[in-house]
Amino acid sequence: MITVPADPFPFAFDPDHVALLCIDFQRDFMEAGGFGESLGNDVSRLRSTIEPTGRVLDLFRRQGWPVIHTREGHRPDLTDLFAAKRDRGNPTLRIGEEGPMGRLLVRGSAGHGIVPELAPVEGEVVLDKPGKGSFYATDLETILRARGITSLVVTGVTTEVCVQSTVREANDRGFESLILADCTGSYFPEFHQSALAMFSAQGGIVGWVGTSDALLDAVPTATAGTAAATTTDEEVGQ
Repeated sequence: MITVPADPFPFAFDPDHVALLCIDFQRDFMEAGGFGESLGNDVSRLRSTIEPTGRVLDLFRRQGWPVIHTREGHRPDLTDLFAAKRDRGNPTLRIGEEGPMGRLLVRGSAGHGIVPELAPVEGEVVLDKPGKGSFYATDLETILRARGITSLVVTGVTTEVCVQSTVREANDRGFESLILADCTGSYFPEFHQSALAMFSAQGGIVGWVGTSDALLDAVPTATAGTAAATTTDEEVGQ
């Protein structure tokens, strides 16, 4: 077992049963001209998550531990887009409309892709989802159970929306989650802090909150290769 300092108490995981979840590090949310900016958000606030998440990605790749990337987006014909989602907010461009990086939040457009700094490599799952939670209308749970995963290290954006939806769903399904505070981010700093506090409140009612440095310091080099990845490159949910 590997033990990581965290709130509300140390997070322990078996390196043979852990996976890294990288939630929605997409250009549409993190770059100018995307869906996030169309809602009036300052997308630069999410950029601070890239460097620490990159270090965690490197760790998991060196160790041969599974990595799963998610992308929020819809079919080109928008048959999986509810009006309840499409009509929220007061965006300058709505989901499916043409923007500087192609159709917003539509699979296959440039904006739907993951930022280059955190791009998937061969052998890592890429999971397309039509909603906020990573378990909703996807086969994420099947993938995790097929691999014997019991613990998740969670990174991604935004903390109070897609990350929070995912870790609450993970807890309901029996998975233990360590959310990395510096590898998650929000357009609203106060929402980020509030969501983190809710995760670890009441004795970790949703999960644990830690940092990338604490995780990296806790992993001994001797564990390298304990759980070599065996899957081939796959695109899920397309």
